[in-house]
Amino acid sequence: MKHLYLIIISGVILITACNTKKEEVTILKQSDFPAAPVAEVNPDTFINFGQQRIDNYYWLKDKNNPKVIDYLNAENAYTDNVMASTKDLQQTIYEEILGRMKEDDESYPTYINGYWYYSRTEKGKQYRTYCRRKGSTDAAEEIIFDLNKMAEGTPAFIFGGYSISPDNNKVAYLFNETGSYAEFVMKIKDLNTDEEIGYTVIGATSVAWANDNQTLFYGIIDETLRPYQIHRRALNEPQSTLIYEEKDNKFRTYVSGTKTKEHIFIGSSSSTTSEERYISADKPLDQFKIFLPRVQDVEYSIHPHKEKFFVRYKDRENLNSMIYEVPLTGYEDRSAWKVFLPHNNDVRIEGIDILKDYVSVELRKNGLSEIHIMPLNGSAVQTIAFPEPVYSASLSGNPEYDATTIRYTYTSLNRPTTLYEYSIETGDSEKLKEQEIPSGFNPDDYTVERLWATAPDGIQVPMAVVYKKGLKKDGSAPALIYSYGSYGSSSDVYFSASLYSLIDRGFVYALAQIRGGSDLGEQWYEDGKLLKKKNTFTDFIACSEKLIDDGYTSSDKLAAMGGSAGGLLMGAVTNLRPDLYQTIVAQVPFIDVINTMLDDTLPLTTGEYEEWGNPNVEEYYNYILSYSPYDNIKPQDYPNMLVTGGINDSQVLFHEPAKYTAKLRSMKTDNNILLLKMNMDSGHGGATGRYEGIKDTAFEFAFILNRVGIDK
Repeated sequence: MKHLYLIIISGVILITACNTKKEEVTILKQSDFPAAPVAEVNPDTFINFGQQRIDNYYWLKDKNNPKVIDYLNAENAYTDNVMASTKDLQQTIYEEILGRMKEDDESYPTYINGYWYYSRTEKGKQYRTYCRRKGSTDAAEEIIFDLNKMAEGTPAFIFGGYSISPDNNKVAYLFNETGSYAEFVMKIKDLNTDEEIGYTVIGATSVAWANDNQTLFYGIIDETLRPYQIHRRALNEPQSTLIYEEKDNKFRTYVSGTKTKEHIFIGSSSSTTSEERYISADKPLDQFKIFLPRVQDVEYSIHPHKEKFFVRYKDRENLNSMIYEVPLTGYEDRSAWKVFLPHNNDVRIEGIDILKDYVSVELRKNGLSEIHIMPLNGSAVQTIAFPEPVYSASLSGNPEYDATTIRYTYTSLNRPTTLYEYSIETGDSEKLKEQEIPSGFNPDDYTVERLWATAPDGIQVPMAVVYKKGLKKDGSAPALIYSYGSYGSSSDVYFSASLYSLIDRGFVYALAQIRGGSDLGEQWYEDGKLLKKKNTFTDFIACSEKLIDDGYTSSDKLAAMGGSAGGLLMGAVTNLRPDLYQTIVAQVPFIDVINTMLDDTLPLTTGEYEEWGNPNVEEYYNYILSYSPYDNIKPQDYPNMLVTGGINDSQVLFHEPAKYTAKLRSMKTDNNILLLKMNMDSGHGGATGRYEGIKDTAFEFAFILNRVGIDK
């Protein structure tokens, strides 16, 4: 589950920062620093379908090899040396971001089963505290988890969430101390005594309580970190009972409860196919019953109502999904299914929430969200619409089945995230909480636009941009373009307090909604995966060219950033069009695609076949090899590049950015800066504490600013 071309005069460039007085700023190049680390060349040869590949840096996979650790430490030392001159700038950006963040903050409480639940952050503390109050928001506070205490003495800490027992007295929770997003420990504690009870599960994933308050169902991972089994175990039992094992290694399995508290579901899914089975939550010893047997390329999810099931259903003819109304019994006869919300080629169903008298759905149309509330008595549909041209709205629903209100969030590039509560009975929205910017923020100081770039095949690709008013579209402004473009994950716009450290220094920020995401519906995703993956890259290049052609920036001032599969995007476009970009930031990039997809012992590999293709099939092997960034590095000039990684990364193993950097150093022909920043404590998300995370962002922004000569 990845530039040269500055106009240099006598080694000095004239830069205008924030439209202030011009200053002479020296842009240091690679040759201005001591030599970068050189990884040992130790060739490994691979032959597939009669084609030979030689990998000089395959040996960097083994983090138990002292030479590997020595190399990573040398790269980090080199990075520290090169970035030493930006320390003051990093600190300035760090303080700016802190100034836009309310350090002492509290989430708006949510009512669930007799308690109001919320979390808070405190100034100076890295992690959240999770709390509740019984019956009233004025009741005494109960601290469920203080993550700061739990994280004491650990180099990294990730909290994986929690599940409260139906009687409100016990809680099962997941955490890890490695920074990995796939390897969690599950424990259970008594909320009355704050003491641990029951048992510990290593490698736990999902969890659900039976209504007896004693029996837990939970998932666990296999050696490739795939969630593959569901177990049942009572708190007083010495061992668990295996309930379900997913044999198909393309599938992942998980367990969940329901809002109605009447069922427990086990779901299995791949990228294209799903299956669900269920029991009564009152009868944990029952045999799970399959709802609808799996059929290739059919995905469905069940949303229980006390009188019926609502089934979100997708197949090859209904890519954007539809919703059926299905009886609780006798549903095996498909003629008993009634269409509740039909399929629409232009509208994708993003989410669904069931209440006693209403069904709320989040829809995506033309890349923008709408929320519809559909009364079950057949009366008129209510629509929550939004007037701005670029925004994101997300349905939050309501955890209480009998509720007559729903919550939703709204945000835009220049609008802080705001939580609303919508009354279905009155049709009014009430603002509950708006993201506070303590240092002050005026949305009217900025312009947000939606642009459309033309891809090589004629497809129009949307892009959102934001910049400070007064921008001269003469190519003189620096810019940062970002995207992801994989797994159907849409690149939604949202307010980022950190980005304004670039925007207020004159940057244009652009978010490209390229194929491979689901921004314009499910077909948008289909057209950016498997044997159409290169559309993702050419879409991004088209968006970059649009920014340059329309005068928002120029190639000697354009930076690009992407992480994980978005890091693959960075590597691909850099190989294809290095002339377009002055700087690239590739965060934990999935960059060694062919080697990773050929190794089915690695985490996530087999489940990815439906995204990238199975390279054990020659057609897919050839196609993946034709764009895999690591394999397509060639002798040419490359932009300035910052590559990041995490030693405990379970999604993109650390060796991918390490190998990529080593090979790039050996082949690039330019004098631009190339840095590897490897977190030696954490994983895919980088530093796990919020202050340490801000430092990572400040570091990346300082690199981007430094490369265009902005040093304050």
